[in-house]
Amino acid sequence: MSDLAGDAEKSPQSKIALRVRLLTARRSLTDAARAAAAAQIQNQTLALVRRAAPNTIAAYVPVGSEPGGPDLPRLLAGTLPPGGRLLLPVLLPDGDLDWSPYSSRLLRGPRGLLEPDGPRLGVAAIREADLVLVPALAVGRDGTRMGRGGGSYDRALARLPAPGPLVVALLHDGEDVDEVPAEPHDRRVGAVITPTGGFALRPGPEWTN
Repeated sequence: MSDLAGDAEKSPQSKIALRVRLLTARRSLTDAARAAAAAQIQNQTLALVRRAAPNTIAAYVPVGSEPGGPDLPRLLAGTLPPGGRLLLPVLLPDGDLDWSPYSSRLLRGPRGLLEPDGPRLGVAAIREADLVLVPALAVGRDGTRMGRGGGSYDRALARLPAPGPLVVALLHDGEDVDEVPAEPHDRRVGAVITPTGGFALRPGPEWTN
């Protein structure tokens, strides 16, 4: 999977520099360090799910150096109550995100992403989630999220109602930063989870739980 999305180079230079620095730090992590961080993030995330008791979670499948580990969806699905749903993204040709129910059979999609092979529910399905877990490269103290530059999650998060569900970004240590250079399309998150810092709220969008 490419480290940066196709539109990333259109960002301000300060944002490009931050992306490059954080991606370099991710690449430098050893396999053991990644596994340890994934276990810590999984424990923190599953504890949040147990506290919040959502019926529907919108999440994703971490790939490569993304925090959380590839088995995160399976663990999330096992924590949901009977009848609960886990929705996973499917990348569309225009960069937007469709959603599909979790399946143990995942297919390799565009840009190396792992996607469920079940029915497509439409781009608005994220509005049904009680909890949203998103990837990020960094989150500022004000909740501003920075991704890889493709804008897929900015478009998806813009569809959420206000007030809406809690949106949580999963990060490595060192990616919870003081400030993220913001652009008009950037969306904020309500909380972050890091391996050693755990769950921490941000002054982002209000949530309903």
